[in-house]
This record gives sequence, C-alpha cells and structure tokens, in this order.
Amino acid sequence: MVNVSRFLDLLEPDVPVPLMAPAVFNALSARIAEQSGFSALYLGGGVLGYMNAGLEANLTLTEVADRGLEIRSASRLPLIMDGVCGWGDPMHVHRTVAVAEAAGFSAIELEDQWLPKRAHHHVRIEKMIPQKLMEQKISAAVAARQCADTLIIARTNAVRTSSPDDAIRRLLAYKRCGADLLFCMPRTPEEARHIAERLPPPLVYMFTTGGTESEAMTPAELFAMGYRLILVTNVIAAVVHRALVLTYAAIRSGTANDILGGRSVASEMECLNRSVGLEMLLDVERRTVGAR
Repeated sequence: MVNVSRFLDLLEPDVPVPLMAPAVFNALSARIAEQSGFSALYLGGGVLGYMNAGLEANLTLTEVADRGLEIRSASRLPLIMDGVCGWGDPMHVHRTVAVAEAAGFSAIELEDQWLPKRAHHHVRIEKMIPQKLMEQKISAAVAARQCADTLIIARTNAVRTSSPDDAIRRLLAYKRCGADLLFCMPRTPEEARHIAERLPPPLVYMFTTGGTESEAMTPAELFAMGYRLILVTNVIAAVVHRALVLTYAAIRSGTANDILGGRSVASEMECLNRSVGLEMLLDVERRTVGAR
C-alpha cells in the first residue's frame, strides 16, 4: 500500500502551487510520468475509456482496479482512482472503496451522475442523481474506508447541468458528509473564483486542454483561490491518438512520419528500454540464471 500520508502532505506544499496529477492509462505511461518528475498520478476514466476503444461509461470496477494494480507495479507514486459514480448505490460504494484500497489507490473520486453512466456525458448532456442520494454515497464511502487517510473526492457537474450555486450547495453538503476534497468543473475564471470563494479548500481543478500555457489560469492563481490538486486529462488521450494515427498511416502508405521529431527509431527504442528498466532486468539475469 502506498504511503498515503505522503499524498496528504503533497496537498500542502512548501511552494504555492497545486499538486499536478496527469492522467495515466497503463504501467508504461505511469512510469514515464514518474520519470518526468510528477509526484502523483490520476487513473482517469475518460482517458482509460478511450484507450480501451470505448468510453468511461463502459468501464467496470474490476477493469479499473486491475489497471490500477498494473500501474502500481510500475510506479509507487500516489494514484487517484476515477471511481465514476461508485458503480452503484450506497451499498455498492462499500465494495468500490474496499476494492480501491486493496488495489493501492490513495484516493477515489465519486461523482453525482446517473447510473449507468451515459455516453451523452461526452457531449455535455448529463443527468444528476438527487443530492440526498449522493450525500448517502459519500457517507458510505467515508464509512467503508479502512485507512482513514484514503481521500474521498466528491465531484459534481452541476455547474454546467444546473448552476454554479447548485454546485456549491451540493459540494458543501458532500463536505459535511466527510468528503476530503471537492471537485467541480467551472467554465470560466470568473466561475472558478465564485465557487472557490464559497467552498473550503482543498479544491480540485481539471486542465482539459493542453498544459499550463493553454489554460485560462495559472497554477499559482488557482492555488491562491484554494485549488490544491490539478488533474490533467484530455491532452494525454489526444497526443496518444494523434501519434498512432500518423504512425499507422505512414507505415501503410510508405510515407515519412515525423512523429519522432527527427529521432531515429533505434534511439527512441534505447529511451524506451531505459524507461522500462531493461538494464536492471538484464543485471538480475546476469547475477542469477546467466545469459543462457
């Protein structure tokens, strides 16, 4: 199990910027994210759904937990589970939290949408469950965790479904039920400030475009408002998709492919071997079964 206390400490850093957790979808992406200097990772349902040639709505609890186990075998960084809607009502949430903890997740995100989750979520058409039911699900999640430091992240999309004030009311209620972090999706900097002024930190924000340069607010600005965790999602799925589209098309047509930016395949394979730790594995063989 990961040192969860360390993850909690990361939310109150010495420097005034939020913890940034990029989306990962398999062991290799987690290993590279860790080697790039990140301190936490996010197993986002959106990205994982795309990487499975489907959607977040198609994912099962065991699929997400199994992927989490694969990631934790390659990286010891704190890992956040996108728990979607908890895969059920309050009773089902108990098993969801138990599975998440057993798989080594440091936090689980739960949102207040209908089940089964709809594909229409991807085109901004969403259905929300009654606030009271979500309060019961958050209370169940808090009661179910075996480690008191496992973080419960309560998410609402009420900002774009009903109103920012509805989102604030819901998140305050979820906080009273024991949620550790509050997460919504403000559409503008003004909404982000309005919401942050009315909610207690730590808050969660999501970068959905590129990196920090393409977002409307800087991490330092978000930190000052009370946002302590930034999730980075869509850019990961977008660049993986584009790299695959260009590479397969180039191979099929016999045309040049500049996706490696002028690097040779051989040199990139050397980098890949370093990422997966080939030399360490070879050393184990040399010291044990030899090079037979």
